[in-house]
Amino acid sequence: MYLRLLSLEIKSFFRNPQFGTNLAMKILAAFGIVYFALVFLAMPFLLFKVSTEEFGMEPLRLFSRFFIYYWALDLVIRYFVQQMPTQNIKPFLTQNITKTKLVNYTVLKTFLSPFNWLNLLFLIPFAGLLIFDAGLSPVRVLMFVIGIIFVFYFNNFLNILLNGKDAVLWVVAAAIIFLGALDYYGIIHLTQFSEKFFYSFYETPGVFLIPVFLTAAAAFFAHKNIKNNFYLDKGLELKKAEGKTENIEFLNRFGVTGTFINNDVRLLKRSKAARSALLMSIAFLFYGLLLFNGAYKSDFMQLFAAIFVTGGFMMMFGQRVPAWDSSYYPLMMTQNVPYKQYLKAKWSIIVLGIFISLILSVFYLYFGVEIWLTVLGAGLYNLGVNSYVTLLAGAYNKQAIDLNSSAKSFGGGTNNFNIKILLLMIPQLLLPMAVYALIKSFAGQLPAVAALGILGIIGFFLRDRIFAFIVKVYKNEKYSTLTAFKKV
Repeated sequence: MYLRLLSLEIKSFFRNPQFGTNLAMKILAAFGIVYFALVFLAMPFLLFKVSTEEFGMEPLRLFSRFFIYYWALDLVIRYFVQQMPTQNIKPFLTQNITKTKLVNYTVLKTFLSPFNWLNLLFLIPFAGLLIFDAGLSPVRVLMFVIGIIFVFYFNNFLNILLNGKDAVLWVVAAAIIFLGALDYYGIIHLTQFSEKFFYSFYETPGVFLIPVFLTAAAAFFAHKNIKNNFYLDKGLELKKAEGKTENIEFLNRFGVTGTFINNDVRLLKRSKAARSALLMSIAFLFYGLLLFNGAYKSDFMQLFAAIFVTGGFMMMFGQRVPAWDSSYYPLMMTQNVPYKQYLKAKWSIIVLGIFISLILSVFYLYFGVEIWLTVLGAGLYNLGVNSYVTLLAGAYNKQAIDLNSSAKSFGGGTNNFNIKILLLMIPQLLLPMAVYALIKSFAGQLPAVAALGILGIIGFFLRDRIFAFIVKVYKNEKYSTLTAFKKV
């Protein structure tokens, strides 16, 4: 039965109307996986070198000391990136197939996730080096490796339990950041606790079974959670709520464009998926704290951070135009909707998000005037150039969105931060980097930042001409977009 379900999923992939696009995404994703596989294979050798030359410690102790941070990072990345590994379950719920088999298939597929097996590419060579180079006990090394593997599987099932529970994730993330800050300033010694606990997998027989039991418990509750949602009238039914009408009066003076802006404001207030995108864009505002604190002195890394600081909302919301309207897009296209006003409304919301980010990012003056000028230049560039690039890229992103869910749904994870959205971000990052590098090589850093700001200002005043081209692209993609949204 499991092989039959897998074959149906393969057929669904090849028969999908976006087969060409999906295949290209799979190929690019495969290149990414190969790259990270090579990185994971090289990391044990690098760890051995760094531990002896830089820290003067045993490699196993160094790994154990900082593993708690890697564990937390793995959990957060899984939450935002790893999709729930299921196909569309609705057709199967009316068939003579037990729910237990469908749930088991769902759980078994999680073991094929790259988040699980990529770590083996690090752990197996690391274990070999510990045995043959460091001369450690093979049995004890095996206990250590088993314990670490099950830590990752624990994350795998914990990710399923946290699916859609944004509040819990933010509390956990805030707690980890708070504890990390306390450790950084020497108030507590989190790394020492990490070293004692994870090193005990090797040192103390039986301790490695703790993550095994925790994984078994998490798997049980994850299995139960999935099974409880395998009902047409429960897990897949849209939640009903009392309808409310809202209207921002002053926007009505802007005509059709104002009406569309009103709709987007309601979307951000009511939709779980849109609110999740808004929360992530707020998190991007603090991304510069990681790169402006002296850890990275590269001008290019600072520009990279500045683009994200001011463009978080642009990337999270703008990339998914018109997918935000996928549930009623076919109906909207029968109403003779003026495309230019529709896209201008989306662009206006994006510009407002960038403008608010620019105002809020004034606290980066703490790191110096040059840093803030970089943020300002990147913000103006996002305002007058990247906002159009984002809107243009949205025409080719035909992945529908379930507005009623902030979760990576059991119907295929349509709300995920998927590889397609990641690839559409590339021109938004490479174009300003190229301009910055060119001007900086001739005139220096500040003129390069100023050039980005000037390009943004010029682009803002050329919006009518640029919109004419964007509207043309959207009209050319109209029918393929309609087809993709109807297939969901």
